[in-house]
Amino acid sequence: MNERMGNVPAWVPEGQAPFASLEIPGVVRTEPRRMPPHHKKADDAKRLAAGVLKGHRGDLARAITLVESNAPAHRPLAREILTLISRKDQPSPAQRIGISGVPGAGKSTFIEAFGNFLCDRGHHLAVLTVDPSSTISGGSILADKTRMELLSRREECFIRPSPSSGVLGGVTRKTRETILLCEAAGYDTILVETVGVGQSEIDVRSMVDVFVLLMIAGAGDDLQGMKKGILEIADILAVNKADGANEIRALSTRAELERAVAFLSPCTEGWTPPVLAISAQTGKGMQEMNDALVSFHRHVRTNGQYAMRRKLQAISWWRALVEQELRTRFFADPEVSSKAELLEARISVGTMTPSLAAEELLGLMSLNLAARGPENMEFHHEEHEDHEGKNSGKQL
Repeated sequence: MNERMGNVPAWVPEGQAPFASLEIPGVVRTEPRRMPPHHKKADDAKRLAAGVLKGHRGDLARAITLVESNAPAHRPLAREILTLISRKDQPSPAQRIGISGVPGAGKSTFIEAFGNFLCDRGHHLAVLTVDPSSTISGGSILADKTRMELLSRREECFIRPSPSSGVLGGVTRKTRETILLCEAAGYDTILVETVGVGQSEIDVRSMVDVFVLLMIAGAGDDLQGMKKGILEIADILAVNKADGANEIRALSTRAELERAVAFLSPCTEGWTPPVLAISAQTGKGMQEMNDALVSFHRHVRTNGQYAMRRKLQAISWWRALVEQELRTRFFADPEVSSKAELLEARISVGTMTPSLAAEELLGLMSLNLAARGPENMEFHHEEHEDHEGKNSGKQL
C-alpha cells in the first residue's frame, strides 16, 4: 500500500496484511445508473435510440453491442436503431481520425495523451479500439482500455474496445455503424485505433477523414519506409517516443521519413503529409499534432475534398454491407452448404484443385439466378414498357 498517497484499501481480510494495491476513483456519474431490461420489448429500439441521442453512455454501449452482435435475432433491432438515429437532425459531423502504426509504436499511450489534450480543451471524445482475436479460441483480451487509465475516467470520453473477429484491415465489421452511434451521442471527435499489424491496415482509410500513422525510431530504413502500402495512405506521420536518449534517433528517423514521403504520391490532393516528432510519455508534440489536424481539416473543407470523402465513405460502407450479406446468404443456402462439404472433401484428398472447386460452387449461384431469371426479366420488361408508355404519352 502506498501510504504517501493516503489511499487505504476498502477491505482487508481479518488477520492479514493490507493489500499492495491502490484504490483509484472512477468516473463521477452525472446520470442515474440505468439497468438493462430482463426481457426485450417492442419499444427497445426507440428507447435505446432516444438514449443515444441524449448522450446516455449506457444506452450507447448497449446499442453498440446490438450492432456488433452476429445473432440473427438482434439484426432487426440494430437496423431500427441505426434508422432512428439517422433520421434525426445532427450537428456538424464529428471529425473521424484513424490511428495506426507498427507494433510497439505506442498507439494506446498516444491516444491517452492526445485524448486528455483534447478533453482539456472542451472536446467530447469517443475512442474505438480494435483488439486482435485469437485464431484458435476466437477470443480477445480487449486490454486497450486498461492502458488508458486517466482517459477512461473522464466524463468527456467514451472508450469502446471491440474484437477484430478475424476481420483483416485493422478494423471490425461494424466499425462504421459504431462511428455513427458515437456521433449521434454528441461526440465531436472519433478516434479509431486499428489492430496495428502493419502495412495491410488500409480499410480504416475508407472510414475516416484523416489517417495518422505512428512510427518509432529504427522501424526501417528509407527503402522500407518507401514501400507501397499503409505509408502512402497516411495524412500525418508521427515518430513517437522522441524523448530521453531516444530523441536523437527519433529525429533522425523523422528526417528519413520526410525524404521517403517526397517520393510518394499524396493520398489527399494538394496536401503533403507532415512528419512530426512526438512523445506520448512526456506530452511533447501534442499541440503540433492538433495543429496538423486542424490544418488538414481546413484544407479538405476549402477545396471540397471533405464532402467528396464523406460520399466515398458512404459508398464504401454500402459495398461492404452488400458483400457481407451476399456471403452470409450464399453459405446459408442448404444446397451450397451441402455442396461445399463435398468439395472440401475432394480438395483434401487431392482429387480437385481449389480453383476448380470454387468455380463449381459459384456455379450454383449462377444456376439459381438463371432459374429465377425469366420471372425477373418479365417483371422488369413490363415495368420498362410501362415506363416507356408514360414517357411516350408525355412526349405526345
